Amino acid sequence: MDAETIIKMIKDSKKTTPAICYLSGNLRGLDAGSLTFVNGNDFGILSGNLKEIRAFIEKNSGKIEGHFIEVRARNSALPLADISKYEARIEPGAIIRDMVEIGRNAVIMMGAVLNIGAVIGEGTMIDMNVVVGGRAIVGKNCHIGAGAVLAGVVEPPSASPVRIGDNVVVGANAVILEGVEVGQNSVIAAGAVVTKDIPPYSVAAGLPARVIKQYDEKTASKTQIVKDLREIQEQ
Repeated sequence: MDAETIIKMIKDSKKTTPAICYLSGNLRGLDAGSLTFVNGNDFGILSGNLKEIRAFIEKNSGKIEGHFIEVRARNSALPLADISKYEARIEPGAIIRDMVEIGRNAVIMMGAVLNIGAVIGEGTMIDMNVVVGGRAIVGKNCHIGAGAVLAGVVEPPSASPVRIGDNVVVGANAVILEGVEVGQNSVIAAGAVVTKDIPPYSVAAGLPARVIKQYDEKTASKTQIVKDLREIQEQ
């Protein structure tokens, strides 16, 4: 997905302020219109755009005894993804925007953020609190370590996205800047800041990162991907 398409989608989208409202009172037979309303006779949950929720409360103020509104976002341009469509393991607290691709048996851990246009390959683990920026591309069977940042490039639109090849391991808190390509079977050390392309089968470390050795059997044994963590047996 190119940046111009994303920018146009955001510009043309109807901005919404999604909210959830908890209601009590005489709720039997109330018409919620386009809002989602799950209710009994005296308690209900209302979800939808904040403006419409407030209009509903004002219209039915004589029957509503109490309410509490929880605002989830403000003037949001694009919704979150429907995570039920992915054949992946997605843990609670992950934030995944619409238009994100996630391959089969990928793992998205708590606190990870995947922005619009990002692509995650099959069997790849995105660890806790990782930020995968807009349009960043991660290959198959990778591990992106906790707290790492793959820079997004929705703005400026002329920038190239981060590209991570297959079988790459990125250490915790590493930062990979926009336009950088990391070749397959490479390792990025924890805390590294990658400002230039890294060739395949390389180990890079430092600030800025530089290649310090070639990928070998010893490196492979220390960075082994565990397939058992990626198998899905949904109950």
